[in-house]
Amino acid sequence: MAKRLDVSDLDIYYDKFLAVQGVSMTIEPRSVTALIGPSGCGKSTFLRTLNRMHELVPNARVEGKVMMDEEDLYGPNVDPVRVRRHVGMVFQRPNPFPTMSVYDNVAAGLKLNNKRMKRSDMDELVERSLRSANLWDEVKDRLNRPGSGLSGGQQQRLCIARAIAVQPDVLLMDEPCSALDPISTGAIEDLIVELKRDYTIVIVTHNMQQAQRISDTTGFFNLKAIGEPGALVEIDATTKIFTNPGNTATEDYVSGRFG
Repeated sequence: MAKRLDVSDLDIYYDKFLAVQGVSMTIEPRSVTALIGPSGCGKSTFLRTLNRMHELVPNARVEGKVMMDEEDLYGPNVDPVRVRRHVGMVFQRPNPFPTMSVYDNVAAGLKLNNKRMKRSDMDELVERSLRSANLWDEVKDRLNRPGSGLSGGQQQRLCIARAIAVQPDVLLMDEPCSALDPISTGAIEDLIVELKRDYTIVIVTHNMQQAQRISDTTGFFNLKAIGEPGALVEIDATTKIFTNPGNTATEDYVSGRFG
């Protein structure tokens, strides 16, 4: 079930270095929120705080709040592994498990979460996940072959199928099309628009046209100078950000004057 995220006064640190400062935003369920901004301004760092992957970096920490509906994801008794089960992640480069078959790639998340299922139930879930990722018709006759044998675009859709097999509430995507050709990019974009019917989606992208095509809301991150923390400059409906932003820096960025 798609859930809402509320981020309040979030500061993100690498040891003593403040990387991102004071982020507050609401991410609505069943919508696509795009995060844009120049390289190094903290978009991906912020994205990784939403499922507590940031703290996998030694000495990394956050201050502030990330709420998923009524639950504080950084609460003292909250298991970060459970958070990552509910807030899935798709990375920049397709990363299917190279020694695993297409079938086992999709089933991997379920097995990692110690979900014991009858083979018939697992078969059904793998098929449903691959259908949801618009990949079933392309791989149904090669389920037992390595996932690494698929094309780049197919591998990325396989990774999306793997992420949604565990039925998360939120799906995070860190530049999921940056390594793909235009046709594969179009297929992933179409898929994202379909998936928002069931999921809350947050995507980091450097592609302004992509943000306009697929997102409902866009947040612009920037930093004042090298060595300064990144920050959320503004967040609004995508149409407004790209046609009538409230901040000059946003207008300069989306119009191509810098970045």
